[in-house]
Amino acid sequence: MLPPTEFLRKRLEQVVAGKAAQGYDTAGLLEELQRIPDSHDALAAFAKRLRRDLLFRKDWPYEEPSDLQAIWAACDPSRPMGRLADVSGRDMAPRIETAFLSAVCGCMLGKPLEVDPTLTEIRQAAESVGEWPIRDYISGSLLEKLGRRPLDWHHTVRERIAYVAPDDDINYMVIGMLILEKKGLAFTKDDLANFWLYNLPPLWTWGPERTVLIKAAIHSLAPEFGESSAEWAETWNPSDEACGAAIRVDAYGYACPGRPALAAELAWRDSSFTHRRTGIYGAMFIAAAIATAFVADKPLDIFETALKFVPRRSRFHAIASDCFQMVAGSSNWLEGYEKIHAKYGQYRHCSLYQECGLLINSACFATDVGDALCKQVSQGCDTDCFGKLIGSIMGA
Repeated sequence: MLPPTEFLRKRLEQVVAGKAAQGYDTAGLLEELQRIPDSHDALAAFAKRLRRDLLFRKDWPYEEPSDLQAIWAACDPSRPMGRLADVSGRDMAPRIETAFLSAVCGCMLGKPLEVDPTLTEIRQAAESVGEWPIRDYISGSLLEKLGRRPLDWHHTVRERIAYVAPDDDINYMVIGMLILEKKGLAFTKDDLANFWLYNLPPLWTWGPERTVLIKAAIHSLAPEFGESSAEWAETWNPSDEACGAAIRVDAYGYACPGRPALAAELAWRDSSFTHRRTGIYGAMFIAAAIATAFVADKPLDIFETALKFVPRRSRFHAIASDCFQMVAGSSNWLEGYEKIHAKYGQYRHCSLYQECGLLINSACFATDVGDALCKQVSQGCDTDCFGKLIGSIMGA
């Protein structure tokens, strides 16, 4: 059974929109797409053209490779390639456990608010029930005042929490650990594909992850035909710059305490399985930040180092660096939030730009791990994903 051509056409419209945001000259492509007949072959040929034939607009100022060696060439040459400090496994083990548990707590704290709220909306709801600033798991009464909630909210409000509810963010965190346990540091994209096929239900994936998982399943029926696993992210894959890869890389930071270069490389190997450009850079940034957090003295030092593992002429580097400066120049977390949200508030749920800036903000002004979780979730957007990530960073 082939997907309906109407679905494929809509998918290609989304890809064209993504290509435009990535700096490609897409003039006339949507009109051309509408003229293509209802033919799977014709639509597939158009999809290949989007991958191979597009040129950047002449005024595009960014350099955003997805190949690892090209990424390294575009990064800060002063980045630390070895160990930042000597660490022992015995000393790191309890801190890795703390990072993991903090990530789980942050995910559960944010899960009932995963409806893309703003800080203003959360604050108004929390103040109306006497729960601002947030200092505990989200109550049912706060959700009632917020006026919307995710479908699976029942098991994650304070009155009903009895266990860690299933969540895709935690699934990916555990998958990263298991991949490293089974395959070691030399795991491949084929290893990821096989592990996902055996262990990751499609309905627990979204966006590029589901796209690539479906391609992996089809490939398993006839592995001698079609694209290799290294190419699956290249076609029919809108949202290839969303946050899905960044939420998968906690384990690589845990496995590399004090070694951000290695953590970033492992994150590239995982993230490039499904994502491109910003989607990869966000993953490398997060993994490097977690690895650095184990040995850094100050929160801002974590992100200053992590930024060195992102191409300097990329959109991600430009925005994250700008957010870093905003936070460094703020007197408190609310001021930092207002500055970041005022400039980058258009990047909402599942986008990386604003959210990574808010991670810097939470870490800079938090008094402890619990406070970091509460500040991050209070800032809204993708509350469970980034509640988890701040837990990994500050828990380390």
